[in-house]
This record gives sequence, structure tokens and C-alpha cells, in this order.
Amino acid sequence: MKKWLPVIVIVGLLVIGGFYAVNLNNALVELNEDASSQWGNVESSYQRRADLIPNIVKTAKGYAEFEQETLTMVIEARSKATSVTIDPSNITPAQLEQFQEVQSGLTSALARLLAVFERYPDLKANENFKELINELERTENRINVERNRYNEKVLPYNTKIKKIPANMFAGMLGFDERAYFEAKEGTDEAPVVEF
Repeated sequence: MKKWLPVIVIVGLLVIGGFYAVNLNNALVELNEDASSQWGNVESSYQRRADLIPNIVKTAKGYAEFEQETLTMVIEARSKATSVTIDPSNITPAQLEQFQEVQSGLTSALARLLAVFERYPDLKANENFKELINELERTENRINVERNRYNEKVLPYNTKIKKIPANMFAGMLGFDERAYFEAKEGTDEAPVVEF
């Protein structure tokens, strides 16, 4: 029996290690899928915004004096924003930064559209346009909520893969850290408003 004791101990440790690896893998898969699912909600909100833009542009084009350059800029920014896609199961900081960059360009173009819109009382009075702008504002709020929820889903996943002993196995099982949405540089300072 003494001969078999080391073998039994080794087999026992391998079995325990195997059970741990399976449980860890299952837990990480679940957390990763939660984050991927929430990323889908983020993309859905951005898509909702992109879908509103053609209607806003179409309504604004009905006013002959409306600035064509601004409309063209919005259309081009929308095109760039919808062309960037990310694999939700493997979001890297570089991919997220590129995604945020094109979405930021679209946000800037929309801000310019809204600033120009203020100069056109007829367009401002158009009920369709007002409703579209209100819908856009609600969508922008939804985007912010979904991005925050995404970060909330990424937190337990990233925490789990960094804790001991999971950090020793997570990489071997193919689980890498996920990127968070972060504020753009300079957004911590209030913008200067001049009249």
C-alpha cells in the first residue's frame, strides 16, 4: 500500500485540479458572455443613433437654406462610425479606442448639426425634426447607460481572471482581460462656452 500512496496522491491532485479548471472555465465563460451580451447592447444603441441620422438629414434637407456642408459632414461621420466593428468576445483597448474615435467624430458632427439647427427657426419649428432630435437625445442617454452597464459586466470578469489562483489558469484557458470604456483625454475639464 505504501507503494501506491504517492500515485494516489498525484492522481487525487490531478482530479482536484481538473475539477477546479472546469469550474474556473465555466465561471469565466459565463462572465465573458455577460460582458459580450452587454457589448451587443452598446452596439445596438449606437446603431439606433446611426439609424436616426438619415431621417434627421432628410428632414433638414427640406429647408433649402440649410447648410449642405454640415449635412455632408454628418453623413460621412455616420458612414465611418458604422464601418468599424468589433468582435465582442475579444475587445482590445486598441479596438475600443478606434471604435470610440469614430463614434466621437459622429458625436461632433451631430453637435455641429444641432448648433446650425438653432439658426433656422423654420426647421426648429418642424414637429418631425423636433421629435427626431428628441429621439436622438434619448438615444445618446441610452448609449451612456449601455456603456456604463458594459463596464459593470467587465469588472467581475477582469477581477476574476486577475485573482489568485485563477490568474495562473485564465491565460491557458484563453481568457484575456477585456477593455473598459474610458473618458477621452480632456473630458475631465469643463468646456469653455463663449457667447
